[in-house]
Parts: sequence; structure tokens; C-alpha cells
Amino acid sequence: MARTTFELSRRTALVGATALAAGTALGGIPASAKAPKQSGSAMVPYRRVSVGDFEVTTVSDGAATVPRVFPIFGQNQSQEAVAEHLAQNFLPGDKMSIGFTPVIVNTGNEVILFDTGNGSGRGETRGLLGKSLAAAGYTPDQIDVVVITHFHPDHIGGLMDGETPAFKNARYVTGETEYNFWTSKKLADSADDKMKPRIQLVKNKVVPLADKMTFIKDGNDVVSGITAIEAFGHTPGHMAFNLESGGKRLVLWADACNHYVASLQKPDWHVVFDMDKDMAIAARKKILGMVAADKVAATGYHMPFPAVGYVETQGEGFRWVPHSYQLDI
Repeated sequence: MARTTFELSRRTALVGATALAAGTALGGIPASAKAPKQSGSAMVPYRRVSVGDFEVTTVSDGAATVPRVFPIFGQNQSQEAVAEHLAQNFLPGDKMSIGFTPVIVNTGNEVILFDTGNGSGRGETRGLLGKSLAAAGYTPDQIDVVVITHFHPDHIGGLMDGETPAFKNARYVTGETEYNFWTSKKLADSADDKMKPRIQLVKNKVVPLADKMTFIKDGNDVVSGITAIEAFGHTPGHMAFNLESGGKRLVLWADACNHYVASLQKPDWHVVFDMDKDMAIAARKKILGMVAADKVAATGYHMPFPAVGYVETQGEGFRWVPHSYQLDI
């Protein structure tokens, strides 16, 4: 029996060697090595957690690869200092990936969507909100309230589907200061070539919905348990929100902090997207300091997906602690 087993094994090896030799002679390689490489990485497009009686779902609108970090982050630093800081955190210093994460809050009475993503036409890897909503079990028609934290393109791009509202049954909530800034005649008259397309986008995406909008200020409620927090600086009327239910809290800070290393660890670094750099730094420190001191959960629009986590103080800055199961049990 032992001899037979040996002969079978030897025969199998010889057949395999012959096939390999034949493949090599023909300029080929074994079939198993011919499998095509797959681009991108698999991602579950949503993550659901509980905050008291609120069901909170973060949904991916996709991501963009940016071919540089400096001076987008650390504009008031040297390029070398920025690259060194990123390297210390195991990140490349010459490129980065930025995700876009709207948030759905189901209060039990209403379904509320915070920000609407990029919309179509901004690249193949973004504008995926519709697909992610479907994966999470929602249709656009089920959205009762759309909250816009500020009017940058990656937050308002999905408001309209052509000339039709993408969320036809929804009412809308946004900051009064933000709306007044972007729709002012003064801004339109003084706008440079960089601002003109953004103003036009607001006219196309936001202004048609104005008659269904509620304009809020710091401390106003979207609904019971969801309260606006003034976080001006990133834009003139940028808003964050405090969610509270059943003794649990989550702070939705939108773009008060735009990167979990370059901005959260270095809140004093200038960010090119912040329209008022000093005001944005103050808002960033206020929001991050509150989340760290109160030891509550948070979600940020550009934090690593699924964009839910915690913040702890680290020297003069902060550290992002990704959520694992804290809100699941």
C-alpha cells in the first residue's frame, strides 16, 4: 500500500511538472496566476448603530483619491513637517483618500438625512449615495427631513436630480447664516472665478428648495433631541449637531474636522477648505474638546468610513478612536 501511494504521488508530481513546462514553453503561466487584479477595495456602504432610541446609519457617498496632502492640510506648516507627521501615523505624505459620509437618523417618527453627497458628475468613485441608501434599506421617498450642514459641493450635490428634488417628500433644514451668505447679492457681485461656480451650484441645488426650508441658528432643534451647534469657519454658517436620546449622545460635526490625522491631531493646522482659518480652528477645538471631555460618540463627514468613533486628548491635539461595538450592546 505504501508503494502504491508513493507511485500515485510521484505520478501526480510528474504530470504537474509536465504541464508547467508546457505552459512555459508556450509563453504561458499557470491558470491560477492569471486571475486579473481587482481595482479598489470592497466596502460595506453603510453602518448602523443605536443612540438611545435613535437608529443612526452612516452611508458612503464614495471617496476621492487626492494626489497631494500639502498644502491642503498644514498650509501654515512646511511640506516636510506635514509629510513627517503623516509618516509617523503610517500614512503616505504625497497623497490621500478622502471619504464622504452622509448620515441617516431614524427617530422612530421621522427619517432625517444629514447632507446629500456629491451627486452625479463628480467622478466614478463618488456620488454613490443612492446605492448606499438602497443597501441600507431606504428609498429617497422615505426621507422626511434633509439637513444641510453647509453649502460645499460635496454636501449639496445630491439635493437635486436634474431639475427635480431628489427627496421629493422631504422638508429641508439649514443654517440661516449659511443660506444668507451664499445667496447674498454682495457675494455675487464680488465673487472671483473660484467662487462663481460654487455660487451657481447653490442657485441650482439649494435655492429651488427654499420655500420648503427651515432656517436655524445655534441651539435650535431640527426635531426633539437633535440640536444645532454653531461651528462657523469652515464656511461662514457651518453647523454641527448634537444628537441625544435615551441618555445616549452622538455629535455630528460635519466638516469641523476634515482628517483624522492631519487635522484632528493638529487642530491648529490651516486647512485650505476652511474659508476663515482662525474661526475654523476655534470651532474645531471647541467641538473636539467637547467630544473628548464628554466621552461621547461622534461622526465626521470625512472620517475613515464608517466614520463613527471617539476622541481623546493627546498633547495639544486629539486622537481618533474608531468605534467598534460600543453602540451595539
